[in-house]
Amino acid sequence: MTAILIVLTSHATLGDTGRGTGFYVSEAAHPWEVFTKAGHDVTVASVLGGDPPRDGDTAGHEDFLAFLGHDTPAVADVDPARFDAVLLAGGHGTMWDFPDSTALQSLVRQVYEQGGVVGAVCHGPAGLVGVTLTGGGALVAGRDVAGFTDEEERLVGLSDVVPFALQRRLEDLGARHTGAAPWQPWVVRDGRLVTGQNPASATGVAEAMLDALQTR
Repeated sequence: MTAILIVLTSHATLGDTGRGTGFYVSEAAHPWEVFTKAGHDVTVASVLGGDPPRDGDTAGHEDFLAFLGHDTPAVADVDPARFDAVLLAGGHGTMWDFPDSTALQSLVRQVYEQGGVVGAVCHGPAGLVGVTLTGGGALVAGRDVAGFTDEEERLVGLSDVVPFALQRRLEDLGARHTGAAPWQPWVVRDGRLVTGQNPASATGVAEAMLDALQTR
């Protein structure tokens, strides 16, 4: 049985706006449904562990939330050797804690270098920007990727709130970022790296990850 890890943010505040944030529920729930229906063993962790903050509509995702409960292991306490794949779910909270988590960077690098599949959706690729491979290069350098676009960030009015522009950062690291029109599904697979643009892309990312697991 294939073991897949879904990682959630633990960051709950949207900059200085006074608004809350967290992981975007559908971006974790839809992949969880794809993975579990395919018969895989799924674990959900968060950067700090415990009950991760949520954002987005929870309607229709009761099964996932019941599975999640109120306790997740911290990424630092997860053994990367157990997992064949890791998915970084999005939500604006990821922009604050994913890039600075050395535990997350180490986990992603180890899963990838042991032949596993790495996926990320929407703002989830924020967890890829600090990942360097053993040889010293950035994981995303020279790779085709997708993520929440600068245009989408502008349309939700948060370009001046997030700590950096995700699309631009990926491009600065040498990634070849592509995207669809705002809010349209867009999934990019480059070998064992699978990324998606926005919430509408979450199911497609999970399906592409399963394809990558079968053909790795």
